[in-house]
Amino acid sequence: MPWFRREKAGIRTTREEQNEMPEGQWVKCPDTGEIINRRELEENLLVFPSSGYHFGMDSHKYFDFLFDDGDYTLHDTDLRSVDALEFTDRKAYADRLEKAREETGQNEAAQAATGALGGHEVSMVGMDFSFIGGSMGSVVGEIVARGIKRAYTEDRPLITIAQSGGARMMEGALSLMQMAKTSAHLTRLDEAGLPYISIFTHPTTGGVTASFAMLGDIHIAEPEALIGFAGPRVIRETIGSDLPEGFQRSEFLLEHGFLDMIVDRRRLRHRLIHLLNLLME
Repeated sequence: MPWFRREKAGIRTTREEQNEMPEGQWVKCPDTGEIINRRELEENLLVFPSSGYHFGMDSHKYFDFLFDDGDYTLHDTDLRSVDALEFTDRKAYADRLEKAREETGQNEAAQAATGALGGHEVSMVGMDFSFIGGSMGSVVGEIVARGIKRAYTEDRPLITIAQSGGARMMEGALSLMQMAKTSAHLTRLDEAGLPYISIFTHPTTGGVTASFAMLGDIHIAEPEALIGFAGPRVIRETIGSDLPEGFQRSEFLLEHGFLDMIVDRRRLRHRLIHLLNLLME
């Protein structure tokens, strides 16, 4: 039994693989086959109105609709990963980094911001799957850690928006160390008595799930998001048997106690404000 297989380039056949909104003026819902104008979809926060299907959204778009009046300050945008291990697989890691920067216009797979949410000053970190699968390397870990530190040194609640394929293998142990670093900073946040709300979007897997994402005081997920450590195909091939229906989906995890709630993206800002009003009294 092979450990992995390579799918045909450009073909997405399952929700696990469908994370980015296709190009063009018209967009087709992967669940129902319905078609909608791209502008209408963007006005609906990339949620298909009839089916509720959630397309992937980048960190800046989350910041734009979550922060009051879309007003926020970005931090640590000057940090850039380097190829410390001179890693090469099918192409050099340095080349992958350069291509990701060109395609996304960002330096890394995480962005940190501060601003007001419902009048509460918060520290927020959002991830971007479009940048090398939202993988957590040393710089992503540092951005997350600084976002946490900004929360406990400036007396702000912390909100993270996870969207990741896991640790960045091209950085080896340097990537794995970020799990411990981010978790250690969350201990300081807890000692300061400040709330941490962790938001899971599709997909949230690997070392991100196994570190800061699963350490929140409140866990919120978007509908039908894939959440877990190893992916379902890897688990299936490892244990040699089928998985339960909906295994590793938001709804399954909510039923089994790993999540506190599932919130439609269109209602997320309202729910966060309600929670902050309760937690920051």
